[in-house]
Amino acid sequence: MAKKVSLGTNVCLYPMPVTLVGALVEGKPNYMTVAWASRVNLNPPIMAVAVGKTKHTHRGIVECGTFSINLPGAGLVEKVDYCGMRSGKNTDKSRLFTTFFGEPDTAPLIEECPLCIACRVIQTCDLPGDTLFLGEVVNSYLDETCFYEGKPDPEAIDPLVLTMPDNHYWRMGNFIAKAWSVGAEVEKA
Repeated sequence: MAKKVSLGTNVCLYPMPVTLVGALVEGKPNYMTVAWASRVNLNPPIMAVAVGKTKHTHRGIVECGTFSINLPGAGLVEKVDYCGMRSGKNTDKSRLFTTFFGEPDTAPLIEECPLCIACRVIQTCDLPGDTLFLGEVVNSYLDETCFYEGKPDPEAIDPLVLTMPDNHYWRMGNFIAKAWSVGAEVEKA
C-alpha cells in the first residue's frame, strides 16, 4: 500500500466536470464557467451549482429563478476558459455561442454543447462566498450524434474535465467496468 500524503484543505474531487452555467441577466443570455456542479438527487432530479455571490450570472439566476448547465465537449476548451476569465458585466460572452431556449424559456442553453440541462431553482444555500443553487431539472437536451444504444455516449460527448488546484483541463478516460455490476465479483472471490 502506498503511504498517504496530506494535501491540506485546498482539495477538490478529482477531476470535476467543466460546465457553462447559463442565466438571463436583464433579459440577455450570459454564461460562466463552473466546475462546482453536480446531480444531487435522483427523484425528483436535482442539480446543484455553486456560483459566487458577486458574479453576473448569480444575479440572473436570482432574477429569473432558472439556470442552465451546459456540458461542453473538449473541443470548446478555449471558449470555456474565456468564459471563466471574463465577467458578463463587461463582456458579451453569449456571442461565442448559439443560444437556444427550451423549457423553461428563461434558461439559456448552448447549441454547441452536446448536453444541456435546464433547471428551475427550488432552494438556495448561503455559503461564505458562493450561493449553492439547487435546481430541479425541467428538461434536458442531447445532440442526436451523442447516443449509443439509446443512451448518452460519453465518448461522443467528449466532456471537458478540470483538476484543481493545478488548474488543468483534461479529457475523460476509458471505460473500465459496468456500475452496479462489477462489484458482484467481490463475492465470487
